[in-house]
Amino acid sequence: MIFPDPGKVILLLPTFTEHNDRIVRISYLRDLNPDVSMTIPGKMKRILFAAVFMLAGLGLSGQNQIPSDGPWEDEKFFSAGYTLGLNIMTFGIDPSDQFTATDSVYPSMGSVFPGLNIHLALNFRLNQFFDIRFLPGISFGQRNVNYLSERTHDTVFSPQKLESSFIELPLQLRYGWRMQNFKPYIIGGINYRYDFYAQEKYRLERPVYLRLNKPDLYYEAGAGVGFFLGELRLAVDLKMSNGLTDVLVHDPHPEYPEYCNTIERIKSRIWVLSLHFE
Repeated sequence: MIFPDPGKVILLLPTFTEHNDRIVRISYLRDLNPDVSMTIPGKMKRILFAAVFMLAGLGLSGQNQIPSDGPWEDEKFFSAGYTLGLNIMTFGIDPSDQFTATDSVYPSMGSVFPGLNIHLALNFRLNQFFDIRFLPGISFGQRNVNYLSERTHDTVFSPQKLESSFIELPLQLRYGWRMQNFKPYIIGGINYRYDFYAQEKYRLERPVYLRLNKPDLYYEAGAGVGFFLGELRLAVDLKMSNGLTDVLVHDPHPEYPEYCNTIERIKSRIWVLSLHFE
């Protein structure tokens, strides 16, 4: 504040303008009344001095608090959330040529039923395009194996209902490119699944004459799109998961060995539609 003469007041006011995407403070002199002289008592003048200096101080502190655009949520190195999904579990069944050469019983994949996936979602950003994702969780589902027979006698082969409950440890690499508020991407990776519901021995009370191994390793591939909704990031993707090993336990049921003997190998196949919330 400057008083060039006792009857006039000139203020040094902070103002703000934008230059090259940065906010710059420019102070300039403004005459409160360029045409009319003002006579201000001494006490009022001291109060005015204090008020103007307080305003100037607030202007300086406010300049440091002006929000600037920080990194996007997907540009942070680490983010976490959860995943809900629906799955369809199937089998790739190879019949036993040795068995079918002497008997006309043929296994095939039966009806499919939707299952449920629940996962944590841990994302580690590598750069603008690539992320590593670790999604530990559990999944539940069921698969049916049907049998076709050309036997002339009265043997009836019942469908085999095989339920699975997996602990999953998928590790994925995601490649995506952001376009304003959405981000299409593709994913690929591996998934270790452990079926803790798989039976270690046949149960007399259940008419199930096939058993599955507990562990299996899968390779996965899929695609999806992410949406940026303020504080929430939502993504939806569809992926295919193919097992690498034969999951059939080659230990025939003592009373019904045909169910197992007619199959050379079984590989697991799973489709998963997921919603990710982060």
